[in-house]
Amino acid sequence: MAGPTAAERGDLQQESSGPPRSRRFGRPRPRTIVILSLAVLLLNAGALWMLYGSQWTHVKRVSVSGTRVLTPQEVRAVARVRLGSPLISVDTDAVAARLRGELSRIESVDVERSWPDEIELKVVERTPVMVEEKGGKFVEVDRHGVRFATVSQAPKGVPVLELSLSRSSSAAASLRRFDEKRLVREAVTVAARIPAAVARETRAVKVRTYDDISLELNDGRTVAWGSSEHSPLKARALTALMKAAPEARHFDVRVPTAPASSGS
Repeated sequence: MAGPTAAERGDLQQESSGPPRSRRFGRPRPRTIVILSLAVLLLNAGALWMLYGSQWTHVKRVSVSGTRVLTPQEVRAVARVRLGSPLISVDTDAVAARLRGELSRIESVDVERSWPDEIELKVVERTPVMVEEKGGKFVEVDRHGVRFATVSQAPKGVPVLELSLSRSSSAAASLRRFDEKRLVREAVTVAARIPAAVARETRAVKVRTYDDISLELNDGRTVAWGSSEHSPLKARALTALMKAAPEARHFDVRVPTAPASSGS
């Protein structure tokens, strides 16, 4: 007996597969739409209440880390984060800007929310690499050449910056091109490149012009450094020169490929 034809098989498959997809997945009923909308509204309202209304997410603590000279109390006073306010409402950018603007000792600060109830202030203080003596006190200068604080005593192991700017015609032309701020940055760059053993003995970094920077050591020895250009080469040349001529009093590394020493 012959089986069903291809057309008959197709009819059977269509019947067994049920109604078309468009019939099974029609538009949601109005009641379903209303229930879903209410659920979304309730979730949003709950989230807003949790962020703004619940005491669980209000600021209870302001922690400070990274301070060395500043105290946590000083930092909190300037941050002015109000305890009891919603954590989500704290303007962290404004707090950071206020700290950097009012506390010059701060180089950078991260203000972070720590859920559910804490603001964290992570401070990086400026480190003096040189000081300038003014009126019996000392102005600290950081690695960027920024003068950021005045102290009554110079930090131990930090050299004094002496700006003895030359008044010659050539020096005046140099000063017009490289102003005092630029010269301070040049001195900072040199100070950062001094070999560690020499840096511990450096009493002063003297600046006359852009390319006339010198060092004075605690025992009176001097180093003619020149400009900050090729400072790594100059540092290596100075180390080698001091080993080769330990009794010398004057060292010249302005041309690092031809260093020189004199005096004894």
